[in-house]
Amino acid sequence: MLIHPMAERLRGLGLAAMADAFLDMHNQSAADDLSREDWLGLLIDREVTARENKRLGRRLNLARLRQNAVVEDADLRTPRGLDRGLFQSLTTCAWIRDSHHVLIGGPTGVGKSWLACALGHKACRDGFSVLYRRAPRLFADLATARGEGRLARLMRSLERTRLLIIDDWGPEPLNAEQRRDLLEIVDDREGKGSLLITSQVPIGRWHEIIGDPTLGDAILDRVIHRSHRIELKGDSLRKRQALAAAESLTNAKEK
Repeated sequence: MLIHPMAERLRGLGLAAMADAFLDMHNQSAADDLSREDWLGLLIDREVTARENKRLGRRLNLARLRQNAVVEDADLRTPRGLDRGLFQSLTTCAWIRDSHHVLIGGPTGVGKSWLACALGHKACRDGFSVLYRRAPRLFADLATARGEGRLARLMRSLERTRLLIIDDWGPEPLNAEQRRDLLEIVDDREGKGSLLITSQVPIGRWHEIIGDPTLGDAILDRVIHRSHRIELKGDSLRKRQALAAAESLTNAKEK
């Protein structure tokens, strides 16, 4: 069988990556020394890798992560309360498999959102569906869906998402509809999904944000007792980066 017709037949079967690999290998003299089994193995590996990359791309697109962050770039040297052992444990995504939660607290600018996006990216790489939402945007989406009669559909979509990231929780108190929506979201996570919540408001004040003692107890009981907690501290990373950039510019001018 001719080479190019064979490649086209592979494409017709939906094996485009295998077809490209077949043509690449045919043009490499080193491939002549490979056995038929090695040839086939390399072709299959190329197709599998291409399909995994496509699935990862789709998961990342649906996740809508705010920052392009990966766990490999995490700064574990700067003293800001990020426990190395806990962080490395979280990067295995075992907490998601166990339907546990992660709560990241600390003042503004210390890297809470970055860390949340990095863990979300790792979850996508490990095959989990992820959705990132800032808390104000999430509640706005829920309010819009309620007004358009599609709240139930949105809630089902959130329920099917394995990791829901709620960034920048608080400090604005919730209204009655938001409290009920949050309880439903948290309840749907029970044994089926995980939450990652970031907030500059201490957990001890979350009852104030929820604004209803009964619903507050119900929500926090479902979240806190199955959560891993990270409390970041220190100066704003944005401020530190700005000062470093200014210092670098000054040094460059002096030279």
